[in-house]
Amino acid sequence: MNYLIGWGLILGALVASNVAIADTPFQVDGPLRSEVIVPIRKASFDQDGKCRTRRQGGNPREVAGYLVFDGSQDGNRQVDPQIAVGGGYILHGTNSGLIIYDKQGKFVNGVSQNCFNKGIDPKLFFDAHNGVFGFDLWNPWDQEKKKPVNISISETSDPRGAWNTYPVPAPGGRDGGGIGYSRKWIGYSFPGGPTQTFVMKLGEAKAGKPATVYHFKGNLGHPVLTQDAIDDLYFVKVNEREVSITRVYETANGTPAAETVSKRHGLKHMGYPRQSPQKGTEQLTASGDRNPKNLVLQGGFIWFSQAVTVDGRSAVQWHQMHLNGAFVQTGLISDPKRSFIQTTIAVNRQLDVLVGFQETGADMFISPRFAFRRSDDPLGTLQPTVSIGEGQAATNGVAWGDYSGSVVDGDNGLDLWTIQSVTDAGGKGDTVIAKVPFKGR
Repeated sequence: MNYLIGWGLILGALVASNVAIADTPFQVDGPLRSEVIVPIRKASFDQDGKCRTRRQGGNPREVAGYLVFDGSQDGNRQVDPQIAVGGGYILHGTNSGLIIYDKQGKFVNGVSQNCFNKGIDPKLFFDAHNGVFGFDLWNPWDQEKKKPVNISISETSDPRGAWNTYPVPAPGGRDGGGIGYSRKWIGYSFPGGPTQTFVMKLGEAKAGKPATVYHFKGNLGHPVLTQDAIDDLYFVKVNEREVSITRVYETANGTPAAETVSKRHGLKHMGYPRQSPQKGTEQLTASGDRNPKNLVLQGGFIWFSQAVTVDGRSAVQWHQMHLNGAFVQTGLISDPKRSFIQTTIAVNRQLDVLVGFQETGADMFISPRFAFRRSDDPLGTLQPTVSIGEGQAATNGVAWGDYSGSVVDGDNGLDLWTIQSVTDAGGKGDTVIAKVPFKGR
């Protein structure tokens, strides 16, 4: 059954309204402070066997015509699943640890977060420009709250090899941050504290050198995963009325600066998603966040998806946007009897799109889904939803997710991958990973 609703018919009016609304003047800011961070180097992913092996997942199989395999199977309700793909491998992270698979879905190696200076809420990426993996871990157990963010970067495209971890001070910060990259920069934003965004140069981190970290006042927005081969790094904020886009660039003296422009978006659906029902219980579950959990810069456009309220239920909304905040297309996944939650988006170099999410309702348990579109499909539309598993029981708390992951294959820039949570027989959060192949054209 297909629950997809296209917005192609109203897209012209939406784009016209965006073009008619003037941008706010650019606001330019520099960092408030900086410091040099000396990395913690590991000679290999598992510290040459000194870290205890965490073996999870695998079991490759075909589901609905796609390669599917299991990720972590030992999560609770807040699994926080993520993946990054490149160098011939899939790097997978959750609140329980980090795992490497090959591209056939076979387990290669796995460790806990303790092996990477501790932390939770991993966000992962593969930077094809520099040929490295990266991720963050938020460490809430640092009693002085001086270095709760660990940014780890591999030295090569092989995640089994050497890594450098940078413990970055973020006084007053809280978990819930997001990571992004460009050819030049790594960016991280988080809630709490006076300086909620920092950037560092990716080249320094790849080389394992002491790296200068620059902190900006307030929060610049969620950092973007920059698949285009550019140096500038973008951050995005979305609220009920406006979208704000901040560009971080390198000045003549080598330090960063940030300029921001805001635009009225004119989107109809922007309410925070309501909690969602499950079969056999009155316990509602979290649906995700209106604030997008991942944004992609591909083909000169920013792409993102978000969970919003439509007719009293959580729905998934996705977008293609110009760098000045004007929308090119918007689509909606909605149904009067089902909720769609915990969404992320992936886009390849042909501008084919995958939207990953989960489906739930009063007659079903939380189940993993995705839908995709080819670049020449009608604007605002996706092809029919694909099921890659079915939930087996209800989760026993509001907390769920807290997000999912969808990414491009960094090796060919074409194939799209997604990881989604699914409730197991005990109502806990297992994960499933799927590959959606695309041919070049």
